Amino acid sequence: MKLAELAQAGRNPQLPLRLEMAGGIELISLLRVLPGQRYVGVALWEGRKVLAKLLVGSKAQRHYQRELAGVRALHQQGLATPELLADGTLEGEGGWLLFDYLGGADSLWDAWREVERDTPLSDGQQAVLGEALATIARMHAVGLAQEDLHLDNLLRHGDTLYVIDGGGIKAESPGEPLSRDKVLANLGVFFAQLPTALDPFLEELLVHYLLVNGEHALPLEALQKEIARVRRWRLGDFMAKVARDCSLFSVVRSAFSLRAVRREAEPTLAPLLDEPDAALQQGRRLKDGATATVAQVLVAGRDVLIKRYNIKGLMHWLTRFWRPSRAWHSWREGNRLDFLGIATPRPLAVLERRFCWLRGRAYLITEYLSGQDIIARFKPYLDNPDRAGVPPEAELQALDQLFAALIRERISHGDLKGTNLFWQDGRWALIDLDAVRHHRSQHGFAKAFARDRARFLRNWPADSALFQLLDKRLPQVPGTCPERG
Repeated sequence: MKLAELAQAGRNPQLPLRLEMAGGIELISLLRVLPGQRYVGVALWEGRKVLAKLLVGSKAQRHYQRELAGVRALHQQGLATPELLADGTLEGEGGWLLFDYLGGADSLWDAWREVERDTPLSDGQQAVLGEALATIARMHAVGLAQEDLHLDNLLRHGDTLYVIDGGGIKAESPGEPLSRDKVLANLGVFFAQLPTALDPFLEELLVHYLLVNGEHALPLEALQKEIARVRRWRLGDFMAKVARDCSLFSVVRSAFSLRAVRREAEPTLAPLLDEPDAALQQGRRLKDGATATVAQVLVAGRDVLIKRYNIKGLMHWLTRFWRPSRAWHSWREGNRLDFLGIATPRPLAVLERRFCWLRGRAYLITEYLSGQDIIARFKPYLDNPDRAGVPPEAELQALDQLFAALIRERISHGDLKGTNLFWQDGRWALIDLDAVRHHRSQHGFAKAFARDRARFLRNWPADSALFQLLDKRLPQVPGTCPERG
């Protein structure tokens, strides 16, 4: 295949694939694909494994030059990056860069995933983030910044941490320290991707950076503002992606259906999405109501939850067909919560049946939670408070953190009964997101949060010790709850 033909190969070209460039390479696996623009994968070239970046389409020449300039800048400033073995372009076809393949290397993102559920800034977390910040500081000290700065672009191989993705490298003043404004902007990108639970430890984390590059004083308030700005942008960008076809989601719209699915789950969920009603019949029924049917379904050895939003009749359909389905709303808000680090079963797919664009039945597929709801989990402390005292402090702290996160992000649940809150993997996870709302107005949120808080406390008798304990602990939005005595 010629390089120009690769531009027409779509998202899943058939592999292995022989390409007529650089003396001939055989592409054997793909790591990242941007259809019609970029294909990154492992290839065989001159008898050895290489990492191939293949750039095609109308922007190929520009992207090639950017990649090449970034790789050269890293080499010239003495920063570790995989060796560039070969590169070139073909007029009217595209360009390529072939790098030394670091077999067995792990990204710092892989390392982070092993410790991300630890208590905030555990030794393990500090080790990963400290290593990243030291490398970022070395880049900044020689005038370079990685604009696409995230843990996946830092690759550990042996005792060396490599910077990858030259296309994101920008040189402000090679060999001289980066300006303070650029440093703050770049660190804002890095910290914005970390859990907000680490925000109180920002100064402590900055020590790792300043020990390597102390060129500038870094005002904490200015950095916090930059982090907040980047987080707002990232959330807006992500929420746009959940509704369109991209590298994260496969989205297909037509006059007769809407289907959105996480790309990594698409191969296993395809049979279920083709016949969702059959899957519901075969699964373990958890709810069979007039407006919703819910079942636990085994798919390729994995338990998932499928929820069908029913249409009760003509009058009900007349109130639903013209607006986004509850399944679509739950898909969007579930992805929002997941992105923000607020625990919820990860949304995997959504399907709307349509007739000439008019909506009918809809289906939502999510991860399945096997934990206890909060009513069941706290029941021993209500029935016999003297036997076991109060609920474990870790579970109470997790509850504090959940409510604090809802306040921080201005999110209300709308139906915070105990059966909609599950204990899973050391966190309280929210389910049944039909009424979840992200509020732009603080005033509107304050009223909605007060209703959520009151509904949550009504899960237990007002005269019980458990009710009183939770009422004292749970955060409030000023002016929405009675003053405590």
